Amino acid sequence: MKYYLYNKLSNNGIKPDFKEDMTVIDCVGLDYQKFFDDLCEDDEVVLVGGDGTVNYFINALDTSKIKNKVYYLARGTGNDFLNDLGRDKDEEIPLNDLIQDLPTVYVNGLEKKFINGIGYGIDGYCCEAADKIKEKKPNAKINYTSIAIKGLLFYYKPTHAKITVDGEVFEYDNVWLAPSMKGKFYGGGMMIAPMQDRKNKTLSVVIYKCKSKIKTLMVFPSIFKGEHVKKEDMVKIHTGTDILVEYTKPCALQIDGDTVLNVSSYRVKA
Repeated sequence: MKYYLYNKLSNNGIKPDFKEDMTVIDCVGLDYQKFFDDLCEDDEVVLVGGDGTVNYFINALDTSKIKNKVYYLARGTGNDFLNDLGRDKDEEIPLNDLIQDLPTVYVNGLEKKFINGIGYGIDGYCCEAADKIKEKKPNAKINYTSIAIKGLLFYYKPTHAKITVDGEVFEYDNVWLAPSMKGKFYGGGMMIAPMQDRKNKTLSVVIYKCKSKIKTLMVFPSIFKGEHVKKEDMVKIHTGTDILVEYTKPCALQIDGDTVLNVSSYRVKA
């Protein structure tokens, strides 16, 4: 049998068009480990939702012990995972191999795997601001670009960052972003790490720095096409398997879109 695990909270609550003969299960609150333990060997599972749905799944059970075939059907709003794979939204993409040996982030006592990346800086601020909007208006459409622009101009302040990659230390002033990436994309289509290949064991930490707010704002849109890396005076990229990022003042961080507040440092291991 083929089971479709649907996250009703994904894609702003819009339910996909399932056919009548499909076995659909609401996966919100589902005990994934028990669900898989009860499956027959030839049963198949399709995970339906967005990046957050996949992130919750990979942290809910030991993916290395899954014996059944698992597929991914993208129905989120950002779909950075799908974009990184270069696949079509209507495909049921084999997921088993893609969720093995994933990197782990350690932050504020939390330990989580991730599929796309860790956003730290104004990207984390954007997620924090979006969460506040959703609290007041649960069905509101979030314009992350507008939040980012307002943050750049008025609310978010850059900071000094100490970056340690496989034991080598780098320090930068006026840092706006310092994400660590497994894939190329985050933030709903931003190609923050265009040279990153998720098949590699290494991760990319991208430092976006600039003293001028106006220049920062002018270059920012180029991130969507990955062209920001041409600004070598503003963008530095380091690759490694053990990355520690430390800020001189705390700010919000996001893990595949899930916000963590008041973060002074985080560490990722491939």
